[in-house]
Amino acid sequence: QVQLVDTGGGLVQAGGSLRLSCAASGIGFSIYRMAWYRQAPGKQREFVATITSGGRTSYAESVKGRFTISRDNAKNTVYLQMNSLKPEDTAVYYCNAVYVAQYWGKGTLVTVSS
Repeated sequence: QVQLVDTGGGLVQAGGSLRLSCAASGIGFSIYRMAWYRQAPGKQREFVATITSGGRTSYAESVKGRFTISRDNAKNTVYLQMNSLKPEDTAVYYCNAVYVAQYWGKGTLVTVSS
């Protein structure tokens, strides 16, 4: 019974911050590579950030320096701290977990106003 529950989205003004959370259950969280993706209206889903089981991170160029992905294995949770938000960051953000199988959260909406 795998579940990824992604939360924390909301409406913010440009330049503001949000922290997204994804709580996982039903998997051996610590061995999974975790990631965040996003999908804007009329656009393809795109990669945002990832963190390996060993804590190594990688980011899309569009968010590098503004977003930070982290994980707390004791809480089975991955986070995405988003700072200096821009209107183009507006999207539904999805949590993703990969080991052998792949799982997705249902998404949380982030809206950034001008």
